[in-house]
Amino acid sequence: MPRGSKDKYTGEQKRKAEHIEDSYEKKGVAKDEAEARAWATVNKQSGGGERKGGSGRKTPASAKSEDRQESSRRAVASREGHSRNSEASRDTQTVDSLRKEATAKKIPGRSSMRKQELIEALRKAG
Repeated sequence: MPRGSKDKYTGEQKRKAEHIEDSYEKKGVAKDEAEARAWATVNKQSGGGERKGGSGRKTPASAKSEDRQESSRRAVASREGHSRNSEASRDTQTVDSLRKEATAKKIPGRSSMRKQELIEALRKAG
């Protein structure tokens, strides 16, 4: 399968990506950027193409469900005026996503921190 091919996606995934892409275009996002964001969202929520064939790990349904819920929580928070980096937004994130953010900022001791400790460390790190 060539890179960028959408052959391995189901019809439902293709429709979802098209709908998301249309929404971004209505908001004034460039066509290429809208398409990239749409497919990134579909991949995040469903774990990529679902048709049979090929190799690799299959994303469990529970992980897909968690990703959809986390995505919707972030969407609600941004509609309510909380940016992704705000403290209110961090309260809605899972410990796992906070750890990933802490990893990106190279915060020491992050693996043994509790949620509130992670939020505080991220706030201090900026």
